[in-house]
Amino acid sequence: MPLFTKKPGKKEAADANHQNGDSSETTKQNVTNKTNSSLDSTGGDSSIGRPKLVFHCQQAQGSPTGLISGFSNVRELYQKIAECYDFPSEDILFCTLNTHKVDMTKLLGGQIGLDDFIFVHRKGQPKEIEITKTADALGLTITDNGAGYAFIKRIKEGSVIDTMKHIQVGDHIEKINDERLVGRRHFEVAKLLKEIPRDSTFIIRLIEPLKDGFINVGPKGDSRKNKKANYGTGKETLRFNSNGKAEIRIQDDTQTVGIENINNLLESFMGINDAELATEIWELSTAKTNSMDFAEAIDNSELEEFGFTDDFIIELWGVITDARAGRLK
Repeated sequence: MPLFTKKPGKKEAADANHQNGDSSETTKQNVTNKTNSSLDSTGGDSSIGRPKLVFHCQQAQGSPTGLISGFSNVRELYQKIAECYDFPSEDILFCTLNTHKVDMTKLLGGQIGLDDFIFVHRKGQPKEIEITKTADALGLTITDNGAGYAFIKRIKEGSVIDTMKHIQVGDHIEKINDERLVGRRHFEVAKLLKEIPRDSTFIIRLIEPLKDGFINVGPKGDSRKNKKANYGTGKETLRFNSNGKAEIRIQDDTQTVGIENINNLLESFMGINDAELATEIWELSTAKTNSMDFAEAIDNSELEEFGFTDDFIIELWGVITDARAGRLK
């Protein structure tokens, strides 16, 4: 299966981030190099210019290291991991890069660095919790894994949810009352939580990541003298595109900052966190010189379903222009 195509000389800007309700993340430009021949991660073609991309993977709770290749999107990645370790792909809640911890700053999103180490977090203990919504906002930022599971990325300090110690970052939101949420996007789940009337009581069913002991599964150093393992430090990334293809990209600092700030806006305005969405927004701004053209590009894209308000689009455009001008850090 071709992972990506690569042609020299073509540059693209890419940045996106997504929020829904109670949270925060800016924009970045990237350079896309494409070759005239397809690169195959499956290793099926031995011709020159068709290298096999292989990623190291471990289960976060402890496992041998697996070698993963032959995928072009997140769902295919999950399936390859599941085949490697012989469990259903539906067991995967999310993946982190270069750490086994439930670290929401290290989530695998729409791209993977070519030297990143993948840690997979599987379903653990389910739990049902009764909550009384004593404030207008619960204090949650929601994201999703790109394969049908929405989960908690951030809990606002001092919020309703912050007082409930059984609810943790990384918990998958499976059900609200009798409404099953598997297959829903993060913004849909955030909207449902926001629409729960104040002072009403509801039951939320969560599934936490598996927490068995983590033993000897961290990335190991190179055994050669004076040589260290170098996981996740390169700027080349394998980017998953909405058209189902993947390609290698090199990101610059402008794009990175832009995407982070777009994601912060998504969190503040919508209570969701989605680096892939933020990247899509950044990419739509490429070659746009004013907010009207940018708004038209959003309206003519798949992002129209989010129903961004005019005020929000103006905020996005402000972040994008600030990032381009180097005013953001």
